[in-house]
Amino acid sequence: MSQKIFGFTFSAVLFVLSFQAEAQQPKKVPQVGYLDAGFPSMNATRIEAFRQGLRDLGYVEGKNIVVHYRHAEGQPDRLPALLAEMLRLKVEIIVAGGGGRATTAAKEATKTIPIVMAMAYDPVRQGFVTSLARPGGNVTGLATLAPEISGKQLEILKGIVPNLSRVAVLSNIAANTLFRGEVESPAAAFGVKLQYLDVANPKDFETAFRAASKGHAQAVLVLPGPVVDAQRKQIAELTAKNRLPAIFPSPEYLDVGGLMSYGASVADSYHRAATYVDKILKGARPADLPVEQPTKFELVINLKTAKQLGLTIPPNVLVRADKVIK
Repeated sequence: MSQKIFGFTFSAVLFVLSFQAEAQQPKKVPQVGYLDAGFPSMNATRIEAFRQGLRDLGYVEGKNIVVHYRHAEGQPDRLPALLAEMLRLKVEIIVAGGGGRATTAAKEATKTIPIVMAMAYDPVRQGFVTSLARPGGNVTGLATLAPEISGKQLEILKGIVPNLSRVAVLSNIAANTLFRGEVESPAAAFGVKLQYLDVANPKDFETAFRAASKGHAQAVLVLPGPVVDAQRKQIAELTAKNRLPAIFPSPEYLDVGGLMSYGASVADSYHRAATYVDKILKGARPADLPVEQPTKFELVINLKTAKQLGLTIPPNVLVRADKVIK
């Protein structure tokens, strides 16, 4: 009997010791990669929105999650090397910022690690997912529906420029296939003739604006894209120099002197990207997580720039603004 009691006691002690040892084992901290083709300084608002999203879900960077931030700083050819570094770090999820280059590079680098698009223009047409409802594969996240809002941007321009008939459209050459069809139909409905200003590198912008002047453009519609987004300040300065009212895809352009922006809320998209990270870390498969479409759109107007341009923003446009910079 005493041997049985001893055996039972010994087993119990071993169980308690093993439980304590297991409890003392440090929990594995999730490793997440954050990749963007742009500059960290220019995307500070986006990064902070993503970080706030993580905090709102209970994540503390460096404590219960580690995020490795990597930026190609306007040199997309650096993306493969940055991704290779992330793979060596054994990240469990890759968050791809920007409109598509980071997602493209990540998708080419891995077919197994989940990829969260923080802001893709049109993920189906870009080939990232099979459909919004059922993405398939290892990519999911958020779409901005940027092509569809071009008509709204033209409507806003028409509201501030009397007798608007000629608009210069500034865009990356690569972005034209996504946006050109979406902007042409509303332009025809508004009786607006479009002049396309295609840019491939920073040296093209001066030439593009000279062409706009020659073409008697009355306003500029700036479409999103990596080359364009990387030159926000230069574009804002050129619109001011040429006294051309311009509407931009995000309020980040207004931080450097742009006149107006209209589009899906960039901060909201990046904030919501954190929810995808959370769901995947808790076991969800990217293939089963529908791509979210934007629910929040913003019209932001910079009255200081309007004054510099000698432009009066009509009350019916001002009243629609979500934010006015005075």
